[in-house]
Amino acid sequence: MAQSGVHLDRESFSCSICLDLLKVPVGLNCGHSYCMDCIKTHWDGEDQKKRYSCPQCRQAFATRPVLLKNTMLADLVEQLKKTGLQAAAADHCFNRDSGPGDVACDFCTGRKLKAFKSCLQCVASYCEKHLQPHYDVAPLKKHKLVEPSKNLQENLCPRHDEVMKIFCRTDQQCICYLCSMDEHKGHDTVSAAVERTERQRELEGSRLNIQQRITDVEKHVQLLQHKVEAIDGSADKAVEHSEKTFTELIRLIQRTSSDVKQQLRNKQQTDVSQVRDLQEKLEQEITELKRRDAELKTLAQHEDHNQFLQDYRSLSALSESTHSPSSINIRPLKYFEDVTAAVSEAREKLQDVLRETWTSISLTALSESTHSPSSISIRPLRYFEDMTAAVSEARDTLQDVLRETWTSISLTMTHTGPNISLTETQVDVLLPQPEPKTRADFLRYYREITLDPNTAHKMVLLSDGNRKATYMSPPQSYPSHTDRFSFSPQVLSSESLTGRCYWEVEWRAFGVGVAVAYKTIGRAGGGSAFGYTDKSCALYFDSFTHSYNFFHNKVSTRVSYPRASDPPSSRIRLYLERAGFNTRLFTHKQDQTPVSGPQSSRIGVYLDHSAGVLSFYSVSETMTLLQRVQTTFTQPLYAGVMVNCVTDTAEFSKLN
Repeated sequence: MAQSGVHLDRESFSCSICLDLLKVPVGLNCGHSYCMDCIKTHWDGEDQKKRYSCPQCRQAFATRPVLLKNTMLADLVEQLKKTGLQAAAADHCFNRDSGPGDVACDFCTGRKLKAFKSCLQCVASYCEKHLQPHYDVAPLKKHKLVEPSKNLQENLCPRHDEVMKIFCRTDQQCICYLCSMDEHKGHDTVSAAVERTERQRELEGSRLNIQQRITDVEKHVQLLQHKVEAIDGSADKAVEHSEKTFTELIRLIQRTSSDVKQQLRNKQQTDVSQVRDLQEKLEQEITELKRRDAELKTLAQHEDHNQFLQDYRSLSALSESTHSPSSINIRPLKYFEDVTAAVSEAREKLQDVLRETWTSISLTALSESTHSPSSISIRPLRYFEDMTAAVSEARDTLQDVLRETWTSISLTMTHTGPNISLTETQVDVLLPQPEPKTRADFLRYYREITLDPNTAHKMVLLSDGNRKATYMSPPQSYPSHTDRFSFSPQVLSSESLTGRCYWEVEWRAFGVGVAVAYKTIGRAGGGSAFGYTDKSCALYFDSFTHSYNFFHNKVSTRVSYPRASDPPSSRIRLYLERAGFNTRLFTHKQDQTPVSGPQSSRIGVYLDHSAGVLSFYSVSETMTLLQRVQTTFTQPLYAGVMVNCVTDTAEFSKLN
């Protein structure tokens, strides 16, 4: 009884909105009391209607009432809390603090408790107290109890308000017993429990399939994890090998660079020392000659004839000089040029090797495709192995290139030098090697030349294995390329030229140019035409005057146009002037250099890169020198031709 009294007292001081003890109690004019926050929240929802009412008695107020705390009621609530009088345990109360899935007892009055079970036959939920009859009363013991559910009403037939215990297989829906005698009469029906059992069996089968698939996918996930580990391991090894290899190559290149530098300096010191020794001997000879000249001068001033004759007879004969300064030939030293050429060639080879290696690695990486889970295999990954092999091969090739370069430089240093020698007649400094005389001699240095399509101007058509260039209109549809000439109809060779080389060009033309150029020559503008800058030189044939003109390092001049009275040769001069050439042709002194020689459709070109010699020959029954250049080449050269007019052709001859 005391427990019941306490419960009533607590409900008397509870807010009908939150169902908890009043917090900051306020009273309305109708006599009902609420928590201040609860009634404010309730009225906030009625602001749009501008109509405020009591949640319990629904008495309406014209304006929103001003809320004031009921001090007496607040004191009573505090006393109730201090005496420890509580209602049922909080964890069994159904209030605003209950979870979203909690269900209220359908039989509790006033303050409702949380439901403990729901009955499918009664279609009601019960707390522990009101559920007790289902455990004690025999007919209720047969009822089906389940976990508390808010959806019990779904078990009632919406038409007959009866519990649906039958399943109609014909219409695939639950029905009540009245439905089975009405619209579902004659249908295939079973109890809901029987249908549940069969569906449960199917469900278990589906679960078994899902669990098997989960097991299979988990195996695939494990395999993929192993593959990730294999990829990481292979990639780490490949990266480590690559870093180690390229670090070694960098050190090797640095060491080789240091060795070459030291070798050059040593050679420089040795050769300078030899020259200094010769210089010192010549200076001593000068001193001796000056002393002898002073003696002779003194003797010549004697007035006594007899004494003069006696002293003259006692003079020793003047020794013949073994040093002729005029015979000393000073020119760029061949071995330093050979070293420069060897290093430049090594650089190009290294760049080619690295470019090929990167292309190989890129293609290897792209060739691998992803695998479906069923084809997953754990093995050493092929592309990482191929990358490692490619890097190793590049390392070996680069080492061979550096080894060959160093051997070439060492042999150059060993077998060449200043060749300074004191002879009876002269002091020779690097006497040049004799040039070939006959065509058979030239053919010993024959070099097959092919033209690079990536450099060809769009008006130049290549044929015969890229050995023949023809001026062609309309322009060719070549792809864009940074190496392509865009101003003059010309093309360069694919091969770089160093050492001794010889090749021949046969032309059929109005005006064709045969040229050599550095690879760094410009590709656009008048400055890119062969012979216009110091990066190229060219021999042009004028079919109207039957003469040759040689161009090198000319500055552009004002464009001029030929008059009707001008001779035919002015036409080719017009083209050259439009290309930016000064038609006052030149070699080294920048003066016009008309080259005479027999008319021939074949030109031979001889290059001794190290010696700085470039010669052009008219090839017929004999070899006639047209132009010879003596200079210093600082880079590998490339052969080239220019075809100026329609039907002009130039073909690099293929010789045995």
